[in-house]
Amino acid sequence: MNVFVLCTGRSGSTTFAKACEHFTNYSSGHETRARIIGPKERFAYPEDHIEADNHLSMQLGHLQRHYGDEAFYVHLTRSRERVAASFERLIDSPYSNVRAFAAGVLLEPWLKPEDVRAACFDYVDTVNANIEAFLTGKPLAMRMDIDEPQPAFDQFMTRIGAQGDLEAARRTICERHNLKSHTHYTRRKHKIKRAILRTAERVLNRV
Repeated sequence: MNVFVLCTGRSGSTTFAKACEHFTNYSSGHETRARIIGPKERFAYPEDHIEADNHLSMQLGHLQRHYGDEAFYVHLTRSRERVAASFERLIDSPYSNVRAFAAGVLLEPWLKPEDVRAACFDYVDTVNANIEAFLTGKPLAMRMDIDEPQPAFDQFMTRIGAQGDLEAARRTICERHNLKSHTHYTRRKHKIKRAILRTAERVLNRV
């Protein structure tokens, strides 16, 4: 059985994947096929694999076609305010989900500073609503708050029949991973973003 962990991002998906690495009857990964173009290869996960990838929330139709009700789904959540604040701190990353959402969905490619927080909340609410709609009626699905992972994680392990070092998995799910500090990370990414924006502006001015 395959397991898919769906979330907004910035909500503990790396931690979840690392905790599941202690299972012996499942493989586990984080965004392992996110860069693959084309649904056939993108969704060719091995059997008995646990995949945590926030990008899947943008490809729920393909997920349904490939796995439907045969897979187990976890809606991984975190405090709405904390997730939005994390996205806001990382808004200058060239891989910002909120920037992509603002440009492609809200038609606001040049977000004003005063609109960033609202766009972050809009993104978080939209993705969570899409996931909840997708999971409606799914027989193998559950929700877990990463801020209070137990006893939900114990329930998860029981429902999928997890084997291995379950105590190590319990310890890991309470740890924090994929921390991106406000300073070095955003400064480094901000330089890349400025270069990208300058190039885009030059191209647009030529059109």
